[in-house]
Amino acid sequence: MNILILGGTAEARMLAEALATRGGIRATLSLAGRTAQPAPQAVPVRKGGFGGADGLARYMREQRISVLIDATHPYAAAISANAARAATLTEIPLLALRRPAWDTVAGDQWIEVDNVEAAVESLGQVPRRVFLALGRKEIAPFAAAPEHVYLVRSVDPVDPPLAVPHAIYLTARGPFSEAEDRALLERHRIDVVVAKNSGGDATYGKIAASRALHLPVIMLKRPALPEVESVETVAAVLAWLDHALTSAASRGV
Repeated sequence: MNILILGGTAEARMLAEALATRGGIRATLSLAGRTAQPAPQAVPVRKGGFGGADGLARYMREQRISVLIDATHPYAAAISANAARAATLTEIPLLALRRPAWDTVAGDQWIEVDNVEAAVESLGQVPRRVFLALGRKEIAPFAAAPEHVYLVRSVDPVDPPLAVPHAIYLTARGPFSEAEDRALLERHRIDVVVAKNSGGDATYGKIAASRALHLPVIMLKRPALPEVESVETVAAVLAWLDHALTSAASRGV
């Protein structure tokens, strides 16, 4: 079974590690290439885009891909749409690995918005100290609100920097614990956090820390994703693949 994993998440890396030692399976992990120095992976890595759904379909045909696993970030809606379209074009089975979204709990102060522009507007005009927990390529709209002080943490440097007079940049690779994020928020005297509802444990520290410090969180809602067969855990993907392998073996494939 020749598997293509569309990755960029912790779950994709975990899935690759699990498949690397399994017999009867060859896996390739595809990364968009947005991170200059991605974490080491357990299977061969392909970097860069495919050229839309048609390009992805062509690649899968050329490489004789048996199964496509969409383990991209919950906010990578365009890539997920391309995956669904390519799977339809090639009739190659597609399984999406989609981690559940976070739910509010007692003490959370979430302000849910539809997009980054709405997040900028939600900050208001009174100067605030803002932790932008977003991708470095998504923060440009905050230049429209230069009255605030922004703290930006990213794996790679922000280049070009945000066009505002007051911004602080940190380069670091997670995951970060609640204690680490609480210390960060306190050290920089943060008033409000802007984040995505990414789900999972790796980036939840800032949400728990915001709750503990009674800070509001401007939360970007998840985008609509294609309606395809999906599971929520790496273990469920492995079980699905085991069933597919067993079915193929019984058919003599």
